[in-house]
Amino acid sequence: MQTVRKKRMLERIAVNWRLYLLLVPVLVYYILFHYLPMYGVTLAFKQYDARLGIFGNDWVGLKYFRQFFGAYGTWDLIRNTLVLSIYGIVAGFPVPIILSLMLNEVRSRKYKKLVQTVTYAPHFISTVVFVSMITTFLNPDTGIINLLIERMGGTPVHFMQYSEYFNTIYVLSGIWQEAGWGCIIYIAALSAVDPELYEAGYIDGMNKLQKIIHIDFIAIRPTICIMLILSAGGIMSVGFEKIWLMQNNLNISSSQVISTYVYNVGLLGNKFSYATAIGLFNSVVCFIMIVIVNFIVRRMGGSSLW
Repeated sequence: MQTVRKKRMLERIAVNWRLYLLLVPVLVYYILFHYLPMYGVTLAFKQYDARLGIFGNDWVGLKYFRQFFGAYGTWDLIRNTLVLSIYGIVAGFPVPIILSLMLNEVRSRKYKKLVQTVTYAPHFISTVVFVSMITTFLNPDTGIINLLIERMGGTPVHFMQYSEYFNTIYVLSGIWQEAGWGCIIYIAALSAVDPELYEAGYIDGMNKLQKIIHIDFIAIRPTICIMLILSAGGIMSVGFEKIWLMQNNLNISSSQVISTYVYNVGLLGNKFSYATAIGLFNSVVCFIMIVIVNFIVRRMGGSSLW
């Protein structure tokens, strides 16, 4: 049986060899830049000395993991990372879904394209420029937010200097930047809905809200499940660039997360083995989360990754 399957597979490859040839650059890329560098993970278990290279260093076991979990402020780092991630998922995950459902109801093509362009545009702004815009908008003297507060009788607030505002600023600005781009995949799923379903719904007396709930939402539910699993898999992988640019000495109690800590101790402090151990712990937690959420979604009858 296996011989027959192998023969059929080789026949398919022989017939479609041009298509398989297109996969070669992708496979080479992943092998060279994703799989081969994975050996560098062993630095987490070695006393790294650059003069000896990766292969020439002595094994130290779980030394750096114990050092990380025993260090002062470790649990604050983990807490900050989890808070930002969970806050971002809870507040930001539904926004692209709602936006796509709303855009799907727009009948004017010009207005629909205008809204899509306006909501997509922030995604293409570089992180440095985007953080500069946030800082300008929140400036206590000339920022538009504080000008509005003054017009309403309030006093200017130094938003970027208070740690209690950092999470909200980070999450809301992330929604502004990524909501339009994130809804593309849901709009694509909605475009595949059979128009006859809408016609049948209108014949049965469905109103707009019922159509959205019983047709549109059901159509994109598998996509929602997949995106939720992927989001859960990145729960410990809060982006470095934006946080590092927004970080200052006054809000560091909320803005210091694992990714910025790894940068400080790894690249700036030259503790490569220690930083590798922290990064490996981060990756293991993300892997466990994606397995757990995938299992839960599958048991609930949703679309899972495997």
